[in-house]
Amino acid sequence: MVFYSASALAEPPQNLSAVIHAKKCSTCHRFAKDDTGGATSGPDLFYAGNKFQSKWLTEFLLKPEIIRIAGHITDPGFLKGQPEMQGSHPTLSQEEAKAIGEYLMTLKLEGLASGKVDSKPLSKGQTVKAKIIFERDYGCTACHKGINLARKPKGGISGPALINAGNRLNPDWVYHWLKTPQTFLVRSRMPVFKLDDAVAIQIAKYLMTLKKENLR
Repeated sequence: MVFYSASALAEPPQNLSAVIHAKKCSTCHRFAKDDTGGATSGPDLFYAGNKFQSKWLTEFLLKPEIIRIAGHITDPGFLKGQPEMQGSHPTLSQEEAKAIGEYLMTLKLEGLASGKVDSKPLSKGQTVKAKIIFERDYGCTACHKGINLARKPKGGISGPALINAGNRLNPDWVYHWLKTPQTFLVRSRMPVFKLDDAVAIQIAKYLMTLKKENLR
């Protein structure tokens, strides 16, 4: 199977290709944007390098955790909270996780602007405002689980949980996903809100404050 790299089509190293094949990764994940093989029960990985933080990705491969509580939309148990794929992600050895994690971080879409979200954190007041925008103005917690004021998980289950978004996601990818989700997934349940840059950046920065270590 052919994979997309940051700038050109490329095969993964032979040892990685063997692990990917043995773990049946392409059964659930697409590694190329034009892959029409029907692998839709897991997230697309052809832009993993845009989307994820490297440290989280390696840790996930070592010890998978449930991110979509309701499962994927193609799962018969979707919205029932009983996804067939729940807990079934294979675990990798330390060596495998490091190598495949590094490889996945090279898979990127071309043309995505970087540096859209700077590293300056939101002030306390800005965080409160961003939380209101996220939860009330756009109703994001109807589908996504966030963290409430009591530092407890709160929200829906039909979208991926965001309680660890600050460790898992790249803020620039969050910005691009909010602005143009169709760039990554042509058909998606994600609404297109037509956010201006300032609001998209504010939400992206707010999501970076959501981390599991902040839960009580």
